[in-house]
Order: sequence, then C-alpha cells, then structure tokens
Amino acid sequence: MRPDSGVGMQRHLVKILDAWGTRMKFSVSAYLWFLFMLAVLATLQRDRIGLFLVPPFLTTLTILHLLPESPIAQPYPVIVGSTVSAGIGTVMAMLSRSTWAIVGATGLAFIVIHLLRAYHPPAVALSLYPSLLHPSVWFPLRVVLPFMIVAVVSAAALCRVLPGWPRYPVPLHAKRISPEIAERL
Repeated sequence: MRPDSGVGMQRHLVKILDAWGTRMKFSVSAYLWFLFMLAVLATLQRDRIGLFLVPPFLTTLTILHLLPESPIAQPYPVIVGSTVSAGIGTVMAMLSRSTWAIVGATGLAFIVIHLLRAYHPPAVALSLYPSLLHPSVWFPLRVVLPFMIVAVVSAAALCRVLPGWPRYPVPLHAKRISPEIAERL
C-alpha cells in the first residue's frame, strides 16, 4: 500500500462531498420548529399512533425547511397530496386488510396525487398507515389535514419573522416552468 493513498482517498472524499454532499446550516430555530410540530402531532392523535407518523411528517417538515422552492414543498401538494393519500389508504383499509390492499392503496395514491398535480413524496407513505395501524376513519381529516395546514402556515409565518429562515411558499405569480413545458402540460 502506498504511503500517500490516504491523501488520495481524502481528495476523492472532498470531491464527493463538494459535488454531492448536503449543505445544511445548523439552525436552532428549525429544530425548535420540528419539536413544536411533533408536539402538535402528539395532540392530534391521542392513542399513541402519532409516534408512528413521525417519519412522513418529519420528512414533510424537512422538505418545507430545506427545499422551500421545490414544487413538492408548496402548500397545494403538501396539504392536498397528503390528505388525499391518507384518504385513499383509509378507504382501502376499510375494504380489505390484505397485503394487496396496502399495495393497492400505495399505487392508487401515487397515481391520484400525480393526476391532481399534488405529488408530495411523504404523502405516498401516508397511504400505508391506515392499513398498518388501523386508525379511525377520520384519520385523514383529524390528523393529516390539520398537521399539514399547521406545518404550511407555520413555515410561511416563520419566514416572515425569523431572519435567515427560508422564504416560503413560492409566490403564486412566480414562474417556475418555461412556457414551452407548461404548454405540454
């Protein structure tokens, strides 16, 4: 083994991190917001199911904070995509408790939120929860919808009162796609 091989590996690691590594500044306010939102989640679902909802909900908060200009972070896909997906999962769980119902709920949610132009990645995961955890039939409206509304509204409010908080949401008048692409949609 060559004595300078460690230096060469370090250079490659630096190149990899520069090209592909995430650049997230430590933000106490973001972590406090995450904790506050998890407390909101705890109040929405009293039968401890909220603990299992942490992954998709925390993923949504991360997207809102780190990718605020992304189409998947905008209020419409976050609120509508998540609520519709949870609704699809709830209906499928009422129809059947089989593995195929879970697969069907996920696939159907993926298709429907695409058709609604409301794609939000954690929303697809929310379609699984009714079949896995058997919450109330009101799960989409009593848990998912209020949480997503509070997440979107609080992210929008924080960007107006905290310096350095990312701007959210993208203004309605902002052009996000070229006219040529919009024409094909």
